[in-house]
Amino acid sequence: MLPLFWAEVLTFLIALGWLRFMDWVAQKGYVDNRLSRKIIHVGTGPFFVLCWLLFPDVQASRYLAAIIPLLFTVQFALIGTGVIKDQATVDAICRTGNPREMLLGPLFYGVVFVALTIIYWTDSPIGIIALMLICGGDGLADIVGSKVRSPHLPWAKEKTLAGTAAMFLGGWVFTLLMLFVFISAGVFTYSFSAMIAPVTFLVLIATVVESLPFRDIDNLTIPAAVMIASYFLF
Repeated sequence: MLPLFWAEVLTFLIALGWLRFMDWVAQKGYVDNRLSRKIIHVGTGPFFVLCWLLFPDVQASRYLAAIIPLLFTVQFALIGTGVIKDQATVDAICRTGNPREMLLGPLFYGVVFVALTIIYWTDSPIGIIALMLICGGDGLADIVGSKVRSPHLPWAKEKTLAGTAAMFLGGWVFTLLMLFVFISAGVFTYSFSAMIAPVTFLVLIATVVESLPFRDIDNLTIPAAVMIASYFLF
């Protein structure tokens, strides 16, 4: 753990460095917009959540940590509404290059990060589970679904069997790895082996929700489903 001020500064620098690095990668054309968007989607959450371990065990930590995704969320809103111009961010995050896309998935993503950080923090694993399912699950589902040829789901023609499998496996691995780190660090007192069954159940629920034929709201529906189901498990 670090003093509160330095934990905040270091977390902000890591988050900003990651986003600016991906902006640069997208602008250079090393990856296309869709892939850079999803790499940001997948990577941001784990980096941010791991930084929670830097914060001291005081009530103010959750609120100061939540300021960081809040700042980026406000930035997304300002870019999406045209108040500020940031072509590098648009190139990295928006599928079509239209800044108004920032007001959908990216904005929801940031709002959910802020809310789950404040509500759950390290008091409960529910917030971490929900965040890892958004990142490692939903993020990988789009990447794999667009790259691997497989049958489309009968109830959602834009989604594929490969993407759904990636949602389940990616969400399961990301979630259990993150919980293992936090349990090993003594943050949670749960037995890791005891977490496998409930996590698997929650990942299955999140996978079903992600497979539904809705666009741009997975960042809201997945954590909502996890939060509701978790109250019956924890």
